Amino acid sequence: MISKLFAGVIAPILVLVILALCGAARAQDAALPQLPPHAAPVQQVQMGTLPTLDTTPSFDAEAATKAYLAKVSGAARARSDAYFEGGYWLQLVDLIYSLTVAGLLLWLQISARIRDWAGGITRNHSYQVMIYAACYVAIVTVAGLPLSIYEGFIREHAFGLSNQSFVQWFADFAIGFAVTMIASLVILPVMYAAIRRAGRAWWIWGAAITIAFFIVFLVIYPVFVAPLFNHYSPLPDSPLKKDILSLARANGIPADNVWLVDASRQSKRISANVSGFLGTTRISLNDNLLKQGTHDEVLAVMGHEMGHYVMGHTTRLLLLMGLVAIAGFAFMAWGFNLSVAWFGGAWQVREVSDMAGLPLLAAWGMIFLFLATPVTNTIVRTTEQQADYFGVNAARKPDAFATVALKLSTYRKLEPGPCEEAIFFDHPSGRTRIHTMMVWKKEHIGDLDIRDTANLP
Repeated sequence: MISKLFAGVIAPILVLVILALCGAARAQDAALPQLPPHAAPVQQVQMGTLPTLDTTPSFDAEAATKAYLAKVSGAARARSDAYFEGGYWLQLVDLIYSLTVAGLLLWLQISARIRDWAGGITRNHSYQVMIYAACYVAIVTVAGLPLSIYEGFIREHAFGLSNQSFVQWFADFAIGFAVTMIASLVILPVMYAAIRRAGRAWWIWGAAITIAFFIVFLVIYPVFVAPLFNHYSPLPDSPLKKDILSLARANGIPADNVWLVDASRQSKRISANVSGFLGTTRISLNDNLLKQGTHDEVLAVMGHEMGHYVMGHTTRLLLLMGLVAIAGFAFMAWGFNLSVAWFGGAWQVREVSDMAGLPLLAAWGMIFLFLATPVTNTIVRTTEQQADYFGVNAARKPDAFATVALKLSTYRKLEPGPCEEAIFFDHPSGRTRIHTMMVWKKEHIGDLDIRDTANLP
């Protein structure tokens, strides 16, 4: 009853009262005198010029580079130079040695006899090539064994770089021989089948097949081949592993683990890599680097290695080295035809599809690679330089990478001449890498995380 009374009588009365009060208020406002508009008060503000403060510490990149390089001197520097420079002559010795072995196989008609023997066993061309390939790889490996022992075992021990006994070294050598044998038994029959069908264009197909098998090798190497030589185990959980995976995620690398490689069973060399191709990516950390390097040095190296992955260097190297391979097979075709025209009768080598001519093809291939050394080294070296830039931008550890460059000097010359570096170095020299880091540091010396390193080294 009360609610009906409120809705029907009291509520309308309240509405009328409120409207009347609003109307009275408006009438009162209209009756007040109106003042003209006037400007708001203005207060003068005194402006002054603040002094310019240089908050960036001064830093001399050239002086810092020289200071780092001076840390390796005397006997250590002489030993490093002697090891690396000795490698220049070994490249020539390897070429002469390989050409000698190839010459003996041809001039003594050993290659022709193996071909004829394989032909007497089977009429299937592919099986003949497999039989010939098995004999050829075995003969070349045994013939080159003395040089392999000197380069891989004696010389490495003389410069204090190897941790292996001879038995351990030879076991790894035998595994490498087995991998080479299997690869030859697969690749060479395919190669010669293509040569028989392609005619004069065989060298184009030869280059294409070589590139294709190299791609396959990149895919299977980290999963099937690398573990034959070393044991891979997950890096134990630690702040370092956390930082490495964080660095990987920040740069789009699809890896959820870091693998520790027992490289110390073979040598004292420090290394790391982000290997794999087409879905077989793997972040691997050399245990020598883990033992010899600081936390920041490991991150600096991993930043460099991740640069190879992020910048697509595998594809870049495939394309550029593919062009080199095409040029190489064209050179081999020219050399083979020229040689057979002069000496084919003495060697009993008929044409390029004759597998007895494999030592001749190999000889011209080795000559080409020797002559192309500056080109192939430059391709790899510029790729490594790009990864250096990426690594320091990703990890922001220029001084740590500089000290790693000094540690690499145990087997890499620190300060070569410009032409020497261009011809013989497949990585930037220690001087180049340290200077790159110091120039980067100079440009970032005002950053909070870099400022405190202004007094280093």
